[in-house]
Amino acid sequence: MSVVLSTAELSAADRGERWHEAVSQTFVPLHVNILEEDPSPGRIVTHHLGSTRISDVRAGSQEVMRSKRLIARDGKEYLILTLQRRGSAVKEQDGRECLIEPGSFSISDSSRPFRKKIEGDFRFTSFHFPRKELRVRDEDLRALTARAFPGHDGSAALVAAYFAQMAREGAGFDEIIGRQFVATGLDLLALFINERRGRFRPQAPETAAAMVVRVKDHIAQNLSDPDLSPATIAAAHFISVRYLHKLFQLEGTTVGEWIRAERLERCRRDLLRSPALGLGVATVARRWGFVSPSHFSRVFRAAYGVAPRDWQAHGLSCERREGDSGGAVGVGGSQPARGAQEF
Repeated sequence: MSVVLSTAELSAADRGERWHEAVSQTFVPLHVNILEEDPSPGRIVTHHLGSTRISDVRAGSQEVMRSKRLIARDGKEYLILTLQRRGSAVKEQDGRECLIEPGSFSISDSSRPFRKKIEGDFRFTSFHFPRKELRVRDEDLRALTARAFPGHDGSAALVAAYFAQMAREGAGFDEIIGRQFVATGLDLLALFINERRGRFRPQAPETAAAMVVRVKDHIAQNLSDPDLSPATIAAAHFISVRYLHKLFQLEGTTVGEWIRAERLERCRRDLLRSPALGLGVATVARRWGFVSPSHFSRVFRAAYGVAPRDWQAHGLSCERREGDSGGAVGVGGSQPARGAQEF
């Protein structure tokens, strides 16, 4: 459920005080200094995914500050990732100052003083979450506050795109799915911070697990593309082919094996429905990225112990017989064998 805080219905004289309350309620206690003689209407739309608060903020020129006194008052440690959508902001923290322009994102730490100044109408999306949920070293996080990361460049593009999509779709997620998406987003952010700080460790769970999730999702959405390959997958995720292979090695398989197994499972399911749909074996195979019918027939038989046409004609009855006998993987199994590199 989204919560909307707006000053549009208030007089200009009353907007400043109400806006100060809205900002502090949404984020952490802050000093707010409106830089307009007649404050523009402000609007904050907020929803939650687990312990993360996602807020879309629109308003006019202002300056916000987090002082030592306010920090001592609440004592809570939060991180705020901000995607700048419109207008530019100047942010200061940890002895640095940076200009954040549209398309860039930045990170703030509520446990230390910071200041942010925005002149002119602006819009940004923020992600507010407990510090303890981001598994990175304090010194690494401190080194990256008050820095602007363009959302079109390298690994920053991956982080910006993922969080932007989560903001667009998050209000429609149920609680369990929402928590999983947030966990993946924080893993991606940890990966990004470790990379920027030279701590890129492919074997670390907080870095590898997040990337595997993204890669497998990409594969699932592109199985129909016959040109799907380790090279295209790696390029789409701004990683090397070598690192991509390392990720799947840690999973106990290979990229090729995973793609082939996923394609075969889609074909196995569609072949059961294909007679009613009027689809032939070759059409189903092409639908999931197999170019050669003879190759598809060979790998399908190797995986399930039966030819595609026989499975299409008798799959349901064979599956029931295998299940009743406690049977072997073969015709009734739900997962193909993961063997050769070819896919």
